[in-house]
Amino acid sequence: MLTETQDIQAKRERTEKVLASVVNLPVVPKVMFETIKLLDNKYTTAGELNKVISKDQALLTKILTIANSPLYGLQRKVTTIEYAILVLGYRELRNIISALSVAEAFRNKTDKYLNSKEFMLHSYLTGTASKKLATDIGYNNSGEAFIAGFLHDIGLSVMHRYLHSSYINITELVESKGVRFRDAELDVLGMTHDQIGYFLLDKWNFPKEISEPVLTHHNPSESNSVLGAIVNLADYITNRLKLTNAPWDNDVELAPFTAHKFSLEREIDVAVFIDGYKDIFWSQIEFVRFLS
Repeated sequence: MLTETQDIQAKRERTEKVLASVVNLPVVPKVMFETIKLLDNKYTTAGELNKVISKDQALLTKILTIANSPLYGLQRKVTTIEYAILVLGYRELRNIISALSVAEAFRNKTDKYLNSKEFMLHSYLTGTASKKLATDIGYNNSGEAFIAGFLHDIGLSVMHRYLHSSYINITELVESKGVRFRDAELDVLGMTHDQIGYFLLDKWNFPKEISEPVLTHHNPSESNSVLGAIVNLADYITNRLKLTNAPWDNDVELAPFTAHKFSLEREIDVAVFIDGYKDIFWSQIEFVRFLS
């Protein structure tokens, strides 16, 4: 008879076999792939980027909307890719397009188990909240904070698309028996959505600076990751302010490691801190609903 640990390990191995087949699928949209290749070349001009990105008006609109986000606080509206490059820089633009390409690759049709619009909105708001928090504490790369926050729940989208029957079982366990979402994931798949997200990002050669915070955004102490703490706090704020409907995160907690990093050990400190971000985070919503 299998022990509980052996049972979870067996389920994990079965899940990883499915994920291994997902990794090799040519799922990244062509224009995004071409753009990322151009951004990897230091001799690429803004004109060359504009020519490729303009082939995909949806991608162009998303990039310009992100550049015009209230978090950048620009006085002049960004209306061209050339100016977006000036505002964002090549590295951050590459990060944004990489995140959008992963999100597009695993885009799902909405059903009663996962609302794709709410999922995308939650992802973007957590990404922008992460960027704002990173900037405010002087973290050296707020662009990485955006991408880690944006992709923090990508494992859920993967589960919903490629492990759909298991995702249904997880949801039903949560709804009928009151099991915590991550506990239900572990029981059904032997893995949690953060582990699944890390597995895929690692196979897709995302840098550890981004994949590890995705893995530890519920428990950043596992890697002593400041960026993991930033994403954990951003995720917590997004849910605490009820900016989106994210039932998979209804029980998200502020990790003790995060509370210590941000000096939020007391509940009153948490409440005051979150209140200070309330207006700017709410202002994001009108800018990003199109992303879904």
